[in-house]
Amino acid sequence: MQVLSSMYQDCYDVVFKTFLIGGQTKAVLIYIDGLSNMEEIDDHVLTPLMEETGGRIHGSREMLEEKLHISKTKEIKTFIECIEHISIGDPVLLVHQNNRGIAMGLCKWEKRSIEEPQAESVVRGPREGFVETLVINTSLLRRKIKSPALKMQSMKIGRYTNTHVVIAYVEGLTDQTLIEEVKNRLQRIEIDSVLESGYIEELIEDNSYSPFPQLINTERPDVAAANLLEGRVVIFVDGTPFVLIAPITFFSLLQSPEDYYQRYLISSVIRILRFVFMVFSLVLPSLYVALLTYHQEMVPTNLLISAASSRETVPFPALVEALMMEITFEALREAGVRLPKQVGAAISIVGALVIGQAAVQAGLISAPMIIVVAITGIASFMVPHYSQGISLRMLRFPIMLLAGSLGLLGIMLGVIAIVVHLCSLRSFGVPYLSPIAPLKNRELKDAFIRVPWWKMNTRPHLTGEFNPARQSTGQKPEPNKGNE
Repeated sequence: MQVLSSMYQDCYDVVFKTFLIGGQTKAVLIYIDGLSNMEEIDDHVLTPLMEETGGRIHGSREMLEEKLHISKTKEIKTFIECIEHISIGDPVLLVHQNNRGIAMGLCKWEKRSIEEPQAESVVRGPREGFVETLVINTSLLRRKIKSPALKMQSMKIGRYTNTHVVIAYVEGLTDQTLIEEVKNRLQRIEIDSVLESGYIEELIEDNSYSPFPQLINTERPDVAAANLLEGRVVIFVDGTPFVLIAPITFFSLLQSPEDYYQRYLISSVIRILRFVFMVFSLVLPSLYVALLTYHQEMVPTNLLISAASSRETVPFPALVEALMMEITFEALREAGVRLPKQVGAAISIVGALVIGQAAVQAGLISAPMIIVVAITGIASFMVPHYSQGISLRMLRFPIMLLAGSLGLLGIMLGVIAIVVHLCSLRSFGVPYLSPIAPLKNRELKDAFIRVPWWKMNTRPHLTGEFNPARQSTGQKPEPNKGNE
């Protein structure tokens, strides 16, 4: 008690409840007010122990196990174990002349109910999302994958936070070398605190200077389960609804969960549209700048005359005009995210309309530039993963500068530099542009388009050994000829 009292000095919420077991043996119950279940402590710990009578040896381990009607108990031997359990809300019982303590699983704290994910809208599919409580998140995943092959290994990271981190994988589907690599990267982290999965993401990715994400973050249990069944690893971090998925590829960042819930024709058309608008979000303003500045001969005459007349009163070059509008649009979009939900969307949309219309009437911006920026903004929203959309928005500006200085040649140099970087990038040993570079013909069925489910018989080959068979062959639906 002296050692623990000195450790928890000036901690008003840490309670040291001293009492006598059966009126004879001194004991102390240590817990944190607000993290422990007080009703369970009163009913199943204090009351039965204090009312204990009889001629048995009070405070013995046998008597304690008999009197404590608690399913989850653990014997602890060190002060470190004692502090770990107290910190997560488990009361610890210490008895006089007994060099072992008992930690009881009676933690109880306020938690958010399971809701639809806020950052990932659902068109068709499960409408439940992860929450900040680790135990609830792992149980949501267990509901999706009911096999004992789903393994979960835990560790704690952070000197002060002791954040609980769980690695989930499916035994027999995930390569063992990938599991060991993930564990090694997590175990070598030495940091004061881990308050969100973003801390972990930056400390375990392959190339920290790349603008492209090398892990997917999601708050949807169905997305986590689908990736586990393809041989990937999911990393849970206590205190955040966002889990990390590794390894990933460039194409997995452009795939939406709804692609697999809708019919394959619809999913394939939408996915192709997504790729086209991804290119628009990257180079459309740069093409506008390059064509009007250096390559007017490539623009149809009527369109060129219309653009020239609209820019007649604009005092800035096309590059400066484009940079001004893109920066303003990004500022409005960021302001819309930070503002309260009730007014954020309205202010961002109304602000864009008012500022754009006023800028055109004042002769500061041309009308075609407004159209280009609007199309670019809409295109960036078609990327399913927010982190990938930010990467494209960041790269848009250096390509615009290249277009303003070198024209189409600058755009091509910028695109080539991006492709070279993507070819050299890896995510936990997996080439970032797989299955295109290196080419894997069998895995192209789920890259630019999605083939029907009855053709997706194999899983993607990520690293090392893998289990290729996803389902049985010959499952194409056909009419029953016996009824003809």
